[in-house]
Amino acid sequence: MKITELLKKESIKLNTSAGSKEEAIDILTGLMEAGGRLNDRGGYKEGILAREAQGSTAVGDGIAIPHAKVPAVKEPGLAAITLPEGVDYEAFDGSLAHLIFMIAAPAEGADVHLEALARLSTLLMVPGFKDHLLAASSKEEFLKIIDEAETEKFGEKEETEAPEKAPETVANPEKKYRILAVTACPTGIAHTYMAAENLENTAKKMGISLKAETDGSGGAQNVLTKEEIQEAEAIIVAADREVEMARFEGKKVLQVPVADGIHKAQELIEKAAAGQAPVYHHAGGAESGGVSSGSGDGLGRQIYKHLMNGVSHMLPFVIGGGILIALAFLLDDYSIDPSNFGKNTPLAAYLKTVGDQAFGLMLPVLSGYIAMSIADRPGLAAGFVSGIVAKMGMTFSNPAGGDVNAGFLGALFAGFAAGYLVLGLKKLFSKLPKSLEGIKPVLLYPVLGILLGAAVTTLINPYMGMINNALTNFLNGMGGTSRIVLGMIVGGMMSIDMGGPFNKAAYVFGTAQLAENNFEVMASVMAGGMVPPIAIALCTTFFKKKFTKKECQSGIVNYIMGLSFITEGAIPFAASDPLRVIPSCAVGAAVAGGLSMFFGCTLRAPHGGIFVLPTIGNPLGYLAAILIGSAIGCLILGLLKKNLKEEER
Repeated sequence: MKITELLKKESIKLNTSAGSKEEAIDILTGLMEAGGRLNDRGGYKEGILAREAQGSTAVGDGIAIPHAKVPAVKEPGLAAITLPEGVDYEAFDGSLAHLIFMIAAPAEGADVHLEALARLSTLLMVPGFKDHLLAASSKEEFLKIIDEAETEKFGEKEETEAPEKAPETVANPEKKYRILAVTACPTGIAHTYMAAENLENTAKKMGISLKAETDGSGGAQNVLTKEEIQEAEAIIVAADREVEMARFEGKKVLQVPVADGIHKAQELIEKAAAGQAPVYHHAGGAESGGVSSGSGDGLGRQIYKHLMNGVSHMLPFVIGGGILIALAFLLDDYSIDPSNFGKNTPLAAYLKTVGDQAFGLMLPVLSGYIAMSIADRPGLAAGFVSGIVAKMGMTFSNPAGGDVNAGFLGALFAGFAAGYLVLGLKKLFSKLPKSLEGIKPVLLYPVLGILLGAAVTTLINPYMGMINNALTNFLNGMGGTSRIVLGMIVGGMMSIDMGGPFNKAAYVFGTAQLAENNFEVMASVMAGGMVPPIAIALCTTFFKKKFTKKECQSGIVNYIMGLSFITEGAIPFAASDPLRVIPSCAVGAAVAGGLSMFFGCTLRAPHGGIFVLPTIGNPLGYLAAILIGSAIGCLILGLLKKNLKEEER
């Protein structure tokens, strides 16, 4: 199948315009529907947005390739638009997208289209191809340019069958490669092939021999052989999903996101050629599959990644359960029975019960997914049960639990303990005969993993309980000034890196305190997180001369982002001017967090921004804290930034 068979005239729109990324997606999904490729436009758009949530599909240099492989696609297809004025597609290099191809791939069925999509991704990396498409004056010319470029690069041969997985051989077995690469993106459609093409082209310009294996939707192609791996100096793994890593045991391996293969090819090749890649050691030795030992990361980075995997899976339970509990209190009648507040009326009782169940899963889910990040799927059950053991406060003297409160810290320890225990079991069992391979995941890992994880957690629970109780007592015993300082610290942390480690640490601390019935910390955390986008929005409104026209337009959106507690809305402004934006927002956020504590505001719902205001203790004081903090951040930023010249706006 050729590229032009996937791209119909009805799905092309030249010289159009879009005011935003969302508008561009709307145009393209409409074109895809006009080409008869979809059975559910809404479902397809959801798939596109879900992929964008993983990271922008803009590849820089004015090109974006949004794509989705979902059941809403009836048959494979392409849609394309050119935008002379460009649109902000959140590209890594800050460039506006002038050429956008959208890819629709069915979730099931024959993959005859994958070769064509791989070809398109490869052609987009060819110098001059994009410029010729942008200059096309008609749809016919647009299609002709693609057809001629495809024929020139790949020849006349068309694929009539789904591309087969490449065998463990290469076309030229005598060819030796200094560097090898493996590329893979979550969907295996576009970025996989673009990264491979860019790595190979860049290496060729640098005079370095490089072979890239593409692990796409149709299976691995251009597969690396054992001989090539043995002789190579280093391997670059540019992947956003799991690839077969056991074969690289003992080799120097650079592990990076697939986007780096597109954007940082020269840097990666230079590091690999200079021998700057760390030696890779596979968990479980020579087993196929499994997980990486993380040799590409330092110990601190590994721990942070495991923790964030647990936190990211935990948050939906915390947020969903917390908001339902808050709504139960909002809708209940306190006067009926103060001791049963939250469950006095049927509706409140239902919401409170569901919320409690969701919130109660917070600690086991945290432990389970930390363990899974460390030991892959075999770690999940051990981590989950260890988290429950920590939540129950089990001890050997009282297996029923309840004597100690291990809390969040106990669950945190339980996840890491269970994960590394299962990882140890995997290494131990790698020496068993192959005939016993089938009983590992269904018998050995679950039984021994759960038992050992629970035992270690039970042993450590009393100590975690002591630490947790000491911290809770310390916070509860803090006086007015000390609590205000605490509020300023967690509020300011929410703004320092706006979604990074400091932000996450403050948010996790706030959610942990919810489990201890300390609702003031979470209020300060959310207040601090709401300030940066609101402060920037205010500044773009009242200090227009200090921003470009586009920044002023984006500033309006930040009102909504801030009120919704989406701190990340401030990131584009912080990235473009960090020395002025970050300190201004951090001061405003710290003021808001401190004032929230000063006013005695409480928050049971760990998300929702202004939309959960009725559930907040002292809502007027909370609004005042956010408004004052945002105003201070706005004024500081307005004073620090200089006016732009007329031609710069």
